[in-house]
Amino acid sequence: MVVSWADARTAFSDAAGSFLRTVSLVEDRWAEPGLGEWDVRALVGHTSRALLTVETYLDRPAAAVEVASAVDYFSAATATGDPAAVTARGRDAGEALGPAPAAAVAEIAERVLALVGTRDGSELVTTIAGGMRLVDYLPTRTFELVVHTLDLARALSAPLEIPARPAAQALALVADLAVTRGRAGDLLLLATGRPGPAAGFSVL
Repeated sequence: MVVSWADARTAFSDAAGSFLRTVSLVEDRWAEPGLGEWDVRALVGHTSRALLTVETYLDRPAAAVEVASAVDYFSAATATGDPAAVTARGRDAGEALGPAPAAAVAEIAERVLALVGTRDGSELVTTIAGGMRLVDYLPTRTFELVVHTLDLARALSAPLEIPARPAAQALALVADLAVTRGRAGDLLLLATGRPGPAAGFSVL
């Protein structure tokens, strides 16, 4: 998947806006079930990391490109990821949002979007998977925002609405991952309402 910097930045901004709108629906439901072992606060905390890691990684310039695409990033990240550590980081991120989590998330988004607006996408950042160009890394954050905003909407019984640009970018990444991992047939069967693989199918 190849995207321009303008498309990457706009999709990221639109996805962040969708996330913020969904967070505004939480009100006093922070302790309710969110996703898996996470309550709503932990799910929102984890999702906020899709914003915070951009800020963190921009402070860690890379010397060279080691990961060439968003697909390569997910391939590397899922191969080395520790689910227990991800769960713990989500809880910690949720607690770090403090007594006014919705306001904290809004402040994070404002700060990170302003920072991204000062860049041109050519910056080399050090991610957990290795050095990447910002223009290639940002779609992975858009993907995380889209998917976890949907998780949050489901937890809140809210409409599953995602703006067109980040939705299209996330779907394109899913398609590329399915092709790369030999699961394109399964994905096409599921997407067209035909019997497909067992529950729990994922291209990640």
